[in-house]
Amino acid sequence: MQRSTHQRRAIYRVLEEADRPLSPQEVLEHARGEVPNLGIATVYRAVKAMTEAGDLTSVQLPGEAPRYEFAGKHHHHHFRCLKCNRVFEIDGCPGGLAAMLPEGFQLERHDLVLYGACSECTNGSGV
Repeated sequence: MQRSTHQRRAIYRVLEEADRPLSPQEVLEHARGEVPNLGIATVYRAVKAMTEAGDLTSVQLPGEAPRYEFAGKHHHHHFRCLKCNRVFEIDGCPGGLAAMLPEGFQLERHDLVLYGACSECTNGSGV
């Protein structure tokens, strides 16, 4: 039981320190710095448990496996770097989207994903 607790704490810290949505593989890569023998199955189990407990929420990008971030954040959108594949949170919202709807339609929610190059990739440092 102690080992599992240590692994979950490491996974939690990775997600907390990243402050951006991470894939299970990204969580694994970062958490192995603290728990070298951590396996992907353990990461998936922990992420699933944290999601079911309401601590994490799934970030769905079209055509990609889900990434995870802490639940309860304010409304925000995401930016995906096409070079390093990392996903970042974007504060703000363009608003006024209901005006784009066909007549008689009612907007209930929306997701916005921007794509391009992050500052690290733009500056040539890459990942």
